[in-house]
Amino acid sequence: MLDTVREVARQIIDILLTLRSTLRIWDVVDILIMVFLIYSVLSFMQRTSASSVIKGLLLLLAVAWMANVFNMNILSYLLRQVLQMGVIVIVVLFQPEIRKMFERMGTTRLNIMFRRRGRHEIIEAVLKQIIAACYAMGKKAMGAIIVIERKVGLNDYAVTGVSIDANVSSELLQNIFYQNSPLHDGALIIRSDRVLAASCMLPLSNNYSLGKDLGMRHRAGVGLTERSDAVVIILSEQTGAISIAVDGMLKRNLDNDTFEKLLRSEVLQDYDIRDRNKSRKLRDKV
Repeated sequence: MLDTVREVARQIIDILLTLRSTLRIWDVVDILIMVFLIYSVLSFMQRTSASSVIKGLLLLLAVAWMANVFNMNILSYLLRQVLQMGVIVIVVLFQPEIRKMFERMGTTRLNIMFRRRGRHEIIEAVLKQIIAACYAMGKKAMGAIIVIERKVGLNDYAVTGVSIDANVSSELLQNIFYQNSPLHDGALIIRSDRVLAASCMLPLSNNYSLGKDLGMRHRAGVGLTERSDAVVIILSEQTGAISIAVDGMLKRNLDNDTFEKLLRSEVLQDYDIRDRNKSRKLRDKV
């Protein structure tokens, strides 16, 4: 037994010495880049509905392997034809996810404000104004949809509305969403500590699992978060209830305490890894 262990250890050492003599620094970099890319793609797919499709493809590969092992000629032939068109099949199946990934890559900008700890007080002041406006509008059952931009730029949606470029204040938000205001229809977009635009058009979600009782505001809020990392606050015009949409998920009918904690944890999550983990845990609890 001891001789066997020594032999295995010797072989491992020989392999490591061989790799040391042939492995270049760029080979290590190449491997690390590939590991990072594979991890990033799998992580992105896991956050979307594509994860179930991936499981289906893995099952298909397993069936193809079994058909080949047990000489199932007809099944093997059919599966080979399917797998030969693998690239086209993947593009078709993952078209929404691929588009979303390229949209994020193409529109991501370096939002310095949300990365600088020195601006923490300014962000807190902006959030206080937003929270105060939401409470006031909720009591009056005023419908509203407020978008807080993060890393992914929202210029494509801002140009569909009316440019504002004003400081964020509770009074301004309430006036914009007042029922007789010409800007109350559509979404309001906030960038950093400024109101970027109002009366903006947002893409509707195609998620069929959303409740049938949801209106256009809620579907538009979820639709935007499926295409960006924005945080969207939606106020129901019927009940005044407050909801938050983020990463394609909708948290409905939040009480005041949960609303404030969830909003702050999502908007401030880039400051500290602890805030990011707390945001995920809080989102799962709601």
